[in-house]
Amino acid sequence: MAWELNGERPIYLQLVEQIRLRIISGRYAPGERLPSVRDLAAEAAVNPNTMQRALVELESCGLVITQGTMGRIVTDSNEIINAERKKIAESYAAEFASKMTGLGLSEQEIRDYMEEALSNESKQRL
Repeated sequence: MAWELNGERPIYLQLVEQIRLRIISGRYAPGERLPSVRDLAAEAAVNPNTMQRALVELESCGLVITQGTMGRIVTDSNEIINAERKKIAESYAAEFASKMTGLGLSEQEIRDYMEEALSNESKQRL
């Protein structure tokens, strides 16, 4: 997953979101040591201070833990990870529902479009 950053919102918030997605999707596994701040910053092409700010934010919500000189690791709490996944999924679902009803679609039409999209997604994975 490439880092996708734009100037529309603060960069550190975009980094928080992208690292959060990497954690809840399993790209950074529970208990896994994260790359150093400098390595992550270089990978994302941002200032190390900006990456540090993002990681501090992730620590505050419990997804990342600092272990002294060992660096930062992803929490091994599936409870915390699943709660974050649920929060993001609910946000995506609410945004989707709002946009679809804004088009004037009925609940059944929305379900039909969703089923079609899921079917296409399954076919693409094969």
